[in-house]
Amino acid sequence: MVRYEPKLATVFGGSGFLGTQIVQRLARRGYRVRVAVRRPDLAGHTKSLGSVGQVVPVQANVRNEASIARAVAGAEMVINLVGIGFEGGKQTFEAVHVGGAAAIARAAKAAGAESLVHVSALGVDIATESDYARSKLAGEGEVLKAFPEAVVIRPSLMFGPGDGFFNLMGTLSRYFPIMPLIGPESRFQPVYVGNVAEAFVMAAEGAVRTGRVYELGGPEVVTHRELMKRILEAAGRSRPLLPLPPGIAKILALPFAILPVTPLITADRVDLLMTDNVVSDAAIKDKRTLAAFGITPTAMETILPSYMWRFRKHGQFDRQDHASDGTAA
Repeated sequence: MVRYEPKLATVFGGSGFLGTQIVQRLARRGYRVRVAVRRPDLAGHTKSLGSVGQVVPVQANVRNEASIARAVAGAEMVINLVGIGFEGGKQTFEAVHVGGAAAIARAAKAAGAESLVHVSALGVDIATESDYARSKLAGEGEVLKAFPEAVVIRPSLMFGPGDGFFNLMGTLSRYFPIMPLIGPESRFQPVYVGNVAEAFVMAAEGAVRTGRVYELGGPEVVTHRELMKRILEAAGRSRPLLPLPPGIAKILALPFAILPVTPLITADRVDLLMTDNVVSDAAIKDKRTLAAFGITPTAMETILPSYMWRFRKHGQFDRQDHASDGTAA
């Protein structure tokens, strides 16, 4: 009797915000999942995303090619979600977004993987002043060179329970009497993490054309100013917004370049915030958007209240409309 063994998917960076969503979807589809992370001891929570033994964290560092090879051995599908928002020590944009991405692509090809899906970021092709963006764009090129059948996905700013940006702004609104605003007229197209995760899994399964770069955005384009107002409304907070010139913002970022703490802002992030983050006309014309996956984008107003309530003055007992009726904190 021949025993059927489900396909194996290796997900680099699979313990984070987007990664856990992808791992859970892979597990629900019946795949075995190998979560490749630098610290497997901190990725134990991923085991509960599948049945017993279905999801296994393994050690891998994108700066160590031997560990990458071990992580992709026997995998039919490889997904790379590794990325950093700021540099520190050996974790540089060049090492992670370019060298690491290339190493994973080469290893996936050598291991005979059927598919490779690589995460990038929306707007990296136009944010030419940003080191982060330039490294992400260079990484895309390296991936497609080493694994021509790869799929590259550029999501816009993602929202959903456990996200970074919306939760950070909600936290700051608790303590800041005035909310600083960089690039108030820059445009964003926030996209729901669940939509992005589904697109990654579908791409790994071969549901879309390969060798292409897909741009994922939500159903609405908003300015940074409007986005901040939405966040404050969902958090039940009333705060004036203070636009900061990029030069001043970069000066305020200087201490974070010296102090051994996670930076609230960096000079490079300022450059990113000054650039539009929306799906391009070319991607829409070529059908390289969520439409290619048959996914209808989820609106912010249907998701934000489900987790931003915790930033309201009285938590879940606070009314959603406090921010607009003058009684918000």
